[in-house]
Amino acid sequence: MKTNCTRAQAWALLREYNEDAFHLKHALTVEGVMRVFARELGYGDEEEFWGIVGLLHDLDFERFPEEHCKKSQEIMAQRGLSPELIHATASHGYGITVDIRPEHEMEKVLYATDELTGLTQAAALMRPSRSVMDMELKSLKKKYKSPSFAAGCSREVIARGAEMLGWNLDDLLQKTLLAMRVDEARIAALEAEGFPEEA
Repeated sequence: MKTNCTRAQAWALLREYNEDAFHLKHALTVEGVMRVFARELGYGDEEEFWGIVGLLHDLDFERFPEEHCKKSQEIMAQRGLSPELIHATASHGYGITVDIRPEHEMEKVLYATDELTGLTQAAALMRPSRSVMDMELKSLKKKYKSPSFAAGCSREVIARGAEMLGWNLDDLLQKTLLAMRVDEARIAALEAEGFPEEA
């Protein structure tokens, strides 16, 4: 998988279209998770690409929520970004906003973990530590099974993503939880700094 976009360029592009701390934190969280999965699933040589896909997956959501995964394709194409990057980022909207099916394992990971990272982050904020570092699978499962908790995070998409990957739901939840621990401290530090231009 290829991209003609550096990580620094991707962050600058994200900042151009996103100002809200929630969206910037989510982008960095998904980037980190994607990098961890790239290494763990044997795609270490593509880690940068996986990370950039995670960073830019919601590029258009803050400004163009009604055109999510559609406007981003237009923006990226205008910037001359690679078709692989455009397809990968848009594919997480499959069956929701676009008909671009996740094909590569990387795209399936993004599809499966995007909503789940949001739910997990929401669950972390309910804890005294406000962290995923001391969260266990059983606690996350309890929140997952409560339809009223983080109701905007689609359980259907998460479950479908696990199925796409051929994983059981517990494996997806546990692996994503552990992946989120890797970058949590760094992301918190960037958040405290107001998400500087060089992050």
